[in-house]
Amino acid sequence: MLHMEGAMDLQDGIETSESRFAAYVETLASVLGHADRVAPLKAYCTGLLLPRERKSVEPMAARVEPGRVQAAHQSLHHFVAKADWSDDAVLSRVREQVLPALERQGQIRAWIVDDTGFPKKGKHSVGVARQYCGQLGKQDNCQVAVSLSVATEQASLPIAYQLYLPESWANDPDRRAKTGVPENVVFRTKPEIALAQIRAALEAGVSRGVVLADAGYGNDTAFRTGLTKVGLTYVVGVQSSIRLWSPGTQPLPPKPWSGRGPRPRAFGGRLNMRRSQPRNWRKRCPRTPGTWLLGARAPRRRLPHALPPCGFGRPIATTGAPSPTLRNGS
Repeated sequence: MLHMEGAMDLQDGIETSESRFAAYVETLASVLGHADRVAPLKAYCTGLLLPRERKSVEPMAARVEPGRVQAAHQSLHHFVAKADWSDDAVLSRVREQVLPALERQGQIRAWIVDDTGFPKKGKHSVGVARQYCGQLGKQDNCQVAVSLSVATEQASLPIAYQLYLPESWANDPDRRAKTGVPENVVFRTKPEIALAQIRAALEAGVSRGVVLADAGYGNDTAFRTGLTKVGLTYVVGVQSSIRLWSPGTQPLPPKPWSGRGPRPRAFGGRLNMRRSQPRNWRKRCPRTPGTWLLGARAPRRRLPHALPPCGFGRPIATTGAPSPTLRNGS
């Protein structure tokens, strides 16, 4: 009897979960524009939740509707690749549904900026390229999406998600045309995408939090400046090579010349090529190996094995303006 009651409770729980999931999908589908998109949206969300490695349309259709795989595949493909609907609108509806429940557990403490890599085997998915993949912890073939999440002490919620389009994709009209990348989608760096997401969240009235990001974003001066301009406090990672000054301070000027050694000289502007005179390398090549140094009247002697190939007879140009170190054979 106890066993039967437990099975009934489990069945009731499954039915309750399924009904809640269906109601949630119905809410999301209300912003898609057409009632016939409810079924493919539910099938797509179900396929994403199933424990399978491949999340492409065909294997998802086989799992969700094994009795009508071809029809389900066509429906899902049209919904994902052809149908005109806004992912921003869907994410906004998710935020409206979930954020109030999140804030009932506690106030928003942080806005988390990050990017997520999706490993890919092929090369035809939009934005796929050899780049750093966070899931794998190394450079590999993947797609990357920039995300903005809000977090309390108990939970977090992604409120913005955008695919990163590498320059190799953004500047390739053939690949854009084949995959249907809209004309208004141009190359933007990950920090630029993240800053746009943050501004949109502020305009939507999302409760503020401290912005957290790793050095991939913290190294970008424009990103940090943009956060300051919108009045957000941030804690970001930076590389040790980054130089920072507190407001109102400037880098120290160079030390004055002490009188010893060569006087420091700064070269600016372009070389005056009219003052250049052609010289034949065969004639000007020294018989002993050496290195030409700035300000030297003769080459500095070097080891015999570095003897330059004087037989080339290449013409070179000399000018009175300072020039980089010139080595024989260069």
